[in-house]
Amino acid sequence: MSTAQAPSLSVAEVAALVHGTVLGNADRRVTGINRIESAGPNEATFLSNVKYVKFLNVTSAGCVIVSKGLVDDASFEQPADKSLIVADDAYRAFVKVMQVFFPPTVMEPGVRAATAVIDPTAEVDPTASIGPGCIIARGCRIGKNVQLFGNVALYPNVEIGHHTVVHANTTICTGTRIGQRGIIHSGVVIGADGFGFFENPDGSFEKIPQVGVVVIGDDVEIGSNTCIDRAAVGTTTIGNGVKLDNLIHIAHGVTLGEHTAIAAQAGVSGSTSIGKRNRIAGQVGVVGHITTTDDVIVEAQSGLSKSVTEPGAYFGSPAKEHRTALRMEAALRRLPELLREVEELKRIVASLRDESP
Repeated sequence: MSTAQAPSLSVAEVAALVHGTVLGNADRRVTGINRIESAGPNEATFLSNVKYVKFLNVTSAGCVIVSKGLVDDASFEQPADKSLIVADDAYRAFVKVMQVFFPPTVMEPGVRAATAVIDPTAEVDPTASIGPGCIIARGCRIGKNVQLFGNVALYPNVEIGHHTVVHANTTICTGTRIGQRGIIHSGVVIGADGFGFFENPDGSFEKIPQVGVVVIGDDVEIGSNTCIDRAAVGTTTIGNGVKLDNLIHIAHGVTLGEHTAIAAQAGVSGSTSIGKRNRIAGQVGVVGHITTTDDVIVEAQSGLSKSVTEPGAYFGSPAKEHRTALRMEAALRRLPELLREVEELKRIVASLRDESP
């Protein structure tokens, strides 16, 4: 494995990297990056939110990447002791700098660890790297520049596309197909049996065979300890560009549309189809056999119990259109007050009855 040595760049070189403009000393050296509250004299940080402008005069950072919109404000004052880099979007620019200072850990091309076990029928590209303790079963096909870190287990007939990285202790089960340029983090399980059982008259369970596969598109990233089940029959499909956080469960036969993103501890039940560019927040639960259209946002801890046919934001359990959910929440907050008013009105009405002739 190799990691690049941390670079030392001038402010001018950092500015060129992000297509920014330097205000102040362009020759100052930058040897690292940090948060604006914690950065030191040789570190770069960023400022993109007006709420953090207060830190500009107190931070020790020698270089600050600042969004142009903040600098253009009439009240903005440049600290004399700092080099500024003005960029259209300071946060995006900072991410580019992060990628230079912290490139990903990579394996040497073509490595075959002595403790790896590779079935003779497997097709492994000469440029692919196989780490210690990996198991590659019969019929697997591993593309160019694939990296399998330690203890990755591939069941029979798994296919992994070019330039995909699979981190340690990941298990990929029979027949799974993974596209190009993917990143699969440690502890992921792809293609395990879905949760399929018949309940017998006596209350016991009989297993339903899970004979489908998982197909994952290009440019997909899957967070640690996420589980994606094989279909009972057919395919569990993860579209191109999907991003999955840690600790997510995708059940059997689910389809996730292209460029959908799902946050941690969410679960999607079997045979549900999620549209393109959906954004599903943390701890959302989605029932089975429903669909969502494209461009749907489901907010944190919501429960999606029926199909969603209109784009937009949804919240609550069961989930409702965002504004409707907020109005209902506001009404619930007023409920104690309304109950007191009703009791007072009842008391008044009762007194009036007692006073009537």
